[in-house]
Amino acid sequence: MAPLRSILAGTVGVSLATTAAAFNITHYPPAADSWYNLTWALNGTGSPGIYSGSATPDAQYGVYNWCNMPHVRKAEYKLPPCDYELKYVEVIQRHHKRTPYASNTFFKEDVKWDCSNEGPYAYARADDFDTTPVSWQAQTGTLNPFEAAVGPGFVGSTCQFPAITSEGLDDARTHGADLYGVYHDLLGFLPDPSDRGAYAFRVTNNVITSQTLSGFVAGLFPKQKAYAAWIQRGAFDSLEPAFSCPLQGQVNSAYEGSNPDWTAHLTASADLRARFNAVSGISADDGGGWHTSWDHPYDNLSAKQCHGKPLPCSVNATAVCVSEADADAIYRLGNWEYAYRWRGATNSTLYSALKMGAWFRELVGHMDGAVSGENKIKYLHNFAHDGSVSPVLGLLQIAHPVWPGMGSEVVFELWESRQTSTHAVRVLWGGQPLVTSTPLGTLDMVPYDQFVAYLDATIPADLVAACYSQS
Repeated sequence: MAPLRSILAGTVGVSLATTAAAFNITHYPPAADSWYNLTWALNGTGSPGIYSGSATPDAQYGVYNWCNMPHVRKAEYKLPPCDYELKYVEVIQRHHKRTPYASNTFFKEDVKWDCSNEGPYAYARADDFDTTPVSWQAQTGTLNPFEAAVGPGFVGSTCQFPAITSEGLDDARTHGADLYGVYHDLLGFLPDPSDRGAYAFRVTNNVITSQTLSGFVAGLFPKQKAYAAWIQRGAFDSLEPAFSCPLQGQVNSAYEGSNPDWTAHLTASADLRARFNAVSGISADDGGGWHTSWDHPYDNLSAKQCHGKPLPCSVNATAVCVSEADADAIYRLGNWEYAYRWRGATNSTLYSALKMGAWFRELVGHMDGAVSGENKIKYLHNFAHDGSVSPVLGLLQIAHPVWPGMGSEVVFELWESRQTSTHAVRVLWGGQPLVTSTPLGTLDMVPYDQFVAYLDATIPADLVAACYSQS
């Protein structure tokens, strides 16, 4: 086994062009009518969906709402054939609505964020006495001279950046109540909340996932007052994958960075970038990724609009503001970038497998345990990020890729036929069976062995070895 980093040293396209083939991974392109369309991203009109707030009219439920993505609800839920019994449910979702990340803010901002009515808890639990809950409240306007040196950002704001907002907590609580309406009221499946061994919650090392869980469980099991959430160490966490895997970086760099397929959209949107920079105050020399993608502007603008805040204007010349047309173009470009990164690029399926393959191995283990009866947990809910949900959808090769918005969920249901005792999998995206570009088609009651066979063919058998070496 030769070290892969030596095989790939100094290359970005030659050896990596066949990397997926080297692992016998078949990439199926997105659907022709998907948002993976650079002409639409550059020259289209309007936003890809709703960016004005969490509410989606019932008649439109299921449309893309970046602020509060559609999820399973009783009104839209489709029952499988009546001879099937639900055996196991696992959910992975993105956190709910939040402030922007600090790295996505301008040095000076023209709006404020108020988190005086909410904030993350940070305290210890003791088994032998009741500790006092302590929550964080951001402190600004201090005499600390370094505060001004690193940028005041949102002046006078009382939020952490990022933090789930009170509106995001409301969305999370509704999400939990909606899931309860399906898996308890409709299907009679959810365990009793007092049966702690029959369900579990898992979070990442980022506090916003625990914040989302706190709102979600208030809607799911409102009478329960305390939970212990599973969490893996950051060094190997499979839910927010930041573990060492050199091949991940090599694959991603090969189809982003200086790759013509990637730089074309940046070159074609240079005028839009110049207009945005005139408002943000970010120059072409500033680093931090502001000019290598549309990720930072997207997060900054969408967080504001989702909370009813105005689009920003320059603090030095208030007549210069981001127009709605320019914001919509940034949202279209952001969705194109995610479609390219996780689905459009030839090696995006391999990239997704390297990112979330370990999590999928855990998922299959949980389902195998449900089939054999060894897994006593019936329901497991993972609270994660867009960088987790995206490669889940990328590995499954979603036909219509999008940037997973706030509260995006993928639900894995394992069903057993009462007549044949065989098992089937249904995967729900936005509350409906996931449409893929693979031969599995729509993941609606797919035979379990076929589903597992697809995963085995797509995820390298030895993920750790794959990250460092190639036969």
